[in-house]
Amino acid sequence: MISFSKLLLGQENYGDSLRYHSLAQGQTRGALAGAGPVVVWNCTRTCNLKCRHCYAKAVHNTTPGELSTEEAKSFMVSLSSYKVPVLLFSGGEPLIRKDIFELMDYGAQLGLRMVISTNGTLIDLEKAQKMKESGISYVGISLDGLQKVNDIFRGSQGAYAKTMAGFHNCQTVGQKTGLRLTLSKNTAQELPAIFNLIEENKIPRVCFYHLVYSGRGSEIKDEDLTHTEKRELLDYIIEKTIDFGARHINTEILTVDNHCDGIYLYLYMKERDRTKAGEILELLTVNGGNRSGTAIASVDWEGNVYMDQFTRDVTLGNIREKSFGEIWDGEGNAFLQQLRERKKYLRGRCASCQWLMQCNGNFRARALSTGDFWAADPACYLTDEEIGL
Repeated sequence: MISFSKLLLGQENYGDSLRYHSLAQGQTRGALAGAGPVVVWNCTRTCNLKCRHCYAKAVHNTTPGELSTEEAKSFMVSLSSYKVPVLLFSGGEPLIRKDIFELMDYGAQLGLRMVISTNGTLIDLEKAQKMKESGISYVGISLDGLQKVNDIFRGSQGAYAKTMAGFHNCQTVGQKTGLRLTLSKNTAQELPAIFNLIEENKIPRVCFYHLVYSGRGSEIKDEDLTHTEKRELLDYIIEKTIDFGARHINTEILTVDNHCDGIYLYLYMKERDRTKAGEILELLTVNGGNRSGTAIASVDWEGNVYMDQFTRDVTLGNIREKSFGEIWDGEGNAFLQQLRERKKYLRGRCASCQWLMQCNGNFRARALSTGDFWAADPACYLTDEEIGL
């Protein structure tokens, strides 16, 4: 994640303590020294929508093999023991899982910091209140445009209205929420309207996700923005971040899944404010770029562990066979060792990029879409001149 609010405005939010703290620099097994990774748990594959970009290829029916309640609790104990800073419930749609609130309550007993990623359509007042009482610190709600665009992208007519109701129900009970939007040729055109919606509804956080070519997302690769369109979009997000700051609109603004955004922001500010640009570069260096396999981990509904939620072609282990900590420590796992020393193995533009210390080769799931895990990320929109070739 690239926090434009932190880098441009100096705002402080919880996630910044994991991304830009000195204890984050150089870590190979966790987000911070003495802590484990942020863990995304796809606790179910079942979903009530059929989103066009879903990396999990979620389905409407219940799938066999999901971790039982007791297996899930044992898994959560292992996360607590490994000192993970955040457990993110994801899916499918996590609110479909019948024991989800029991698991949230159990996580609170363990002292886990918990957040949830949801499409929001199932959040009535009762569920909103239950999440708040269960200790959920943040509810990330996916919305990919206004009514027509969102409903087409999410494969369900009426999804927009239900999602907006979910936002309002969370706000009614005082549950912190944020908006999550995946960028594509269609959804990117909605950004002016989305920023207006954020302002009008006082939504405190927005994350703009770059498309990752994984799961069903690989089927809409041709709908990704061109490099020129990405640069134009970044200009707009930068301008809106500065505008929100000037007008004291307290919304945290981030982009996700493309670490060259940080370098682009640095280069943008270098032409306008060299002091601020220097501060940005220092924070990007502390962060170290993409940290899949180090500061972020993913576990699916069957207990398989991955380097992140998008890279499902390489399984690191299964928590039914070993504890999460044993798997993540990676003893004897040659792939995990290479991943954590990836600068030695990267090829193409990434291998020669002058920003490797700040980007770390960007997103391997997109590189893998080219047929070569160690190739350059095709979604990097920086020019050869900008990366020092």
